[in-house]
This record gives sequence, C-alpha cells and structure tokens, in this order.
Amino acid sequence: MTNPPDPSASARPAQASFGFRDVPAAEKAGMVRQVFESVAPRYDLMNDLMSGGVHRLWKNTLVDAANPRPGEKFLDVAGGTGDIAFRLLARQGERPDVTVCDINPAMLAVGRDRAVDRGLLQGLTWATGDAETLPFPDRSFDGYTIAFGLRNVTDIDKALREAHRVLKPGGRFYCLEFSKVTSPALGRLYDAYSERALPFFGRLVAKDAESYRYLHESIRRFPPQHELAQRLRKAGFANVAWRDMTLGVVALHSGWRI
Repeated sequence: MTNPPDPSASARPAQASFGFRDVPAAEKAGMVRQVFESVAPRYDLMNDLMSGGVHRLWKNTLVDAANPRPGEKFLDVAGGTGDIAFRLLARQGERPDVTVCDINPAMLAVGRDRAVDRGLLQGLTWATGDAETLPFPDRSFDGYTIAFGLRNVTDIDKALREAHRVLKPGGRFYCLEFSKVTSPALGRLYDAYSERALPFFGRLVAKDAESYRYLHESIRRFPPQHELAQRLRKAGFANVAWRDMTLGVVALHSGWRI
C-alpha cells in the first residue's frame, strides 16, 4: 500500500536556506547547481584535502551497512562523481545494478570519465534528475544511498518521500551526511576549522572560495541527528537509526521501507 497523500507534498516552501542566507526556494536548485559545476573538476581532490582522506572510510562504512547483494538494484542519489557507486559495484560482484542520479551534468560527466578510466562499463547507469522528483517508477530499487547530498536539496522532506516512493517494500535507505559533533569543545574547534579551511582550500585548489564557503554554511544549517531521524519516520520509514562517526562530524542514517 502507498502512503495517503500528504497535503503539503506539493507545496514548496517560499524560502530555502543557501548557506547562512535564506533565498527564494525556486532559486536554490539553480544556485546549488552553479556551485557544483564550479567545483566538479576538483571535487574528489578537495574531499581528500578537507577530510584528510577520512571521507573514504566514511563511505566504506556506508557501503558496508548497505551490503548490496548480487542482483539487487541500487540507486545512488547526488553521487555524480561515482564514489559510492563504484564501491557498491565492487561489493555486488556478480550481476551489479547501480544507477547514479545527480541533478548536475558536470558532476555526472566527471563520474562517467572516472568509470571509463576504471573499465567500469557494466551494471552502471547514469541519470540526470532531482532528488525531489526522481525520474523512476514506484518501488524500483532495493537500496537507496545518498552521501553528502541531502543538505543541498531545497526540500529535504520531499526528497525523503521520494526515496521512500522508489524503494521496494523491504528496501533500505542510507544517508551519509555531515552532522552535529557530540562534544561541545570539539564542535567549536571543528566549526572554526571548517569555516576557515574550506574557503582556503577552495581558493587554493579549486579557485573558488565562495562555493566552499557555501558548503561550510550548509553543514552548519543541516538538521541534527535526532531531527533528521524524526523526518525519516514522518516520510514513512521504519527501523530508523543513525550511527555517529568521528564524534558526530558525520552521521549515517538508515531506515527501511515496509
């Protein structure tokens, strides 16, 4: 059975956060697209620099939790450069089936090039699409992953409902995202570091300090762990849980469609 219609589902909020600013909701997707078009060529290098390479361990943990099995269909949303998709493919082994969906063609182009360079030509599909209006039928996938992408959507709740819609009954949802550090002292140090380091590395490596200033600000405004868990339940997910990593710098949220 599908969920009853949500009367708010079609109502987009008038305002949306873009870093520390509130902007017209209708404009946010285009502004985010410009950010990622700018940073796409150096995106993975910047991830290594900003996290000291730890993002690779976080992503491995996500794929360990997802545990894709041969023949299952997985959807990786906002994963244009392929980092999660390549890990899912390697874990599936035989009969891999992973679809990457990203709103930004520039990020997808980077991912396709990386896939070709690695000889990953089977079991991988690339699609341009918005997390809030996924271009897939109901109950299409066994697993849904999104890593460091949910905070960039305009309407988080709508994106969560879409994730629920495209999952089969028993399908699994996994979201890896920057979150709220559990230690107040470490949180202050982390905020100070990210406020200065992200624009600095952005200017030095990607030649774009402003885009990385936005990424820092979007992390600060993202819902804390318990609030995101509540929103997952409201979207229809069961068995909702989260796991803090690196003292809450990131959290891995999960849920099941029943």
